[in-house]
Amino acid sequence: MSDPTLLSALISALAMTAIVSLRYLLSSGGFAWATRVRQPGLYAPLTRQIRSEIAWSLLSCAIFGIPAGIVAWGWRAHGWTRIYEDVHAMPLWYWPLSILIYLTIHDTWFYWSHRWMHAPRVFRIFHAVHHASRPPTAWAAMAFHPTEALTQAFVIPLLVFFVPIHVGALGVVLTVMTVMGVTNHMGWEIFPHGIVHGRVGQWIITATHHQRHHDIYRANFGLYFRFWDKVCGTDKGLGEFSPR
Repeated sequence: MSDPTLLSALISALAMTAIVSLRYLLSSGGFAWATRVRQPGLYAPLTRQIRSEIAWSLLSCAIFGIPAGIVAWGWRAHGWTRIYEDVHAMPLWYWPLSILIYLTIHDTWFYWSHRWMHAPRVFRIFHAVHHASRPPTAWAAMAFHPTEALTQAFVIPLLVFFVPIHVGALGVVLTVMTVMGVTNHMGWEIFPHGIVHGRVGQWIITATHHQRHHDIYRANFGLYFRFWDKVCGTDKGLGEFSPR
């Protein structure tokens, strides 16, 4: 490892792994704390499960962090990506559009790969670890088997090579990905009834929609949007949470 180029790439990969791990611990920990306040005792019987969720998630953090760190190093050191810092480098209307493009592409990949992972033989290898959380908790957002984590870890790092995005807009994408990943697995609905059951909720996924997936497995495969579920006939409506 005497090559300074390889060393700097490795340092970036390790640093990004630490950042992703910290982001996971803070976001999942924060919403777990909110659960303790709003839904006392909800996670009390799940201590052993939560330990498993955290262990699998921290492994996933490394699988997500390493390629992201290498891409970040390539952007800073060599300008390999389409990430830009000057907000005027692209029309201002493109800033929010780029966020929608990234979320839409990510959601499309997630829907089809997630649906594929529910094929019985594939499920046992790729996806059974995630569904071992019964019910899922705020700590389960990244509780993936490494094979599943690998299918998801490259999407955003690959997109930045092809689709221009401002560094701030990329931060918004990663924030949405983190918040929705955690809140969709909390075991209770954090968003108001008017959003979940209104027009917005007809197209945006929240915990009430994703809970239905964890209840019946063969439906509600989306990540952010209900579009593909509706088009493909896999949208089975909203789930229900046990009375607390």
